[in-house]
Amino acid sequence: MAIQTPERPKTALKEPTKRSRWTRTGARPRPTNAFELYSWYFFRVSGILLLVFALTHLVVMHLINNVEVINYDFVRQRWASPLWRTFDLLLLFLALTHGMNGVRTLIYDYVQSKGWRVFNISVLYIVGIFFLLIGAQVIITFNPNLPSLPAK
Repeated sequence: MAIQTPERPKTALKEPTKRSRWTRTGARPRPTNAFELYSWYFFRVSGILLLVFALTHLVVMHLINNVEVINYDFVRQRWASPLWRTFDLLLLFLALTHGMNGVRTLIYDYVQSKGWRVFNISVLYIVGIFFLLIGAQVIITFNPNLPSLPAK
């Protein structure tokens, strides 16, 4: 004689009424339209490049040279070379655009109202482009031939 257990009610999860943006693993599905696809690829490529650029920056600015060495003259000598200006400009561009792309993704994921989404994306682009232009202007127009300030 087998022991019978009472039948439990089924508590299976209901299927969502709306199509979910997420897969079962929690990862976002691969995008299908052109802008989102290029943004998806850019996020991965810029992340790898940022790792290389940021590690190079940390080694050169904080391991090889210590804080006592880094001053106006150090930056002036460093930015006299087009290589370092290009390096810093690429680091600025990659860091800002990678971060902006991440925030844009967060806005699309969490801001449900279309009006607020457009507002937030617009503010993001205005602020991001502003900082990109300010940073690029400093790097591009810096004159390394100016003498350093006299020590006090």
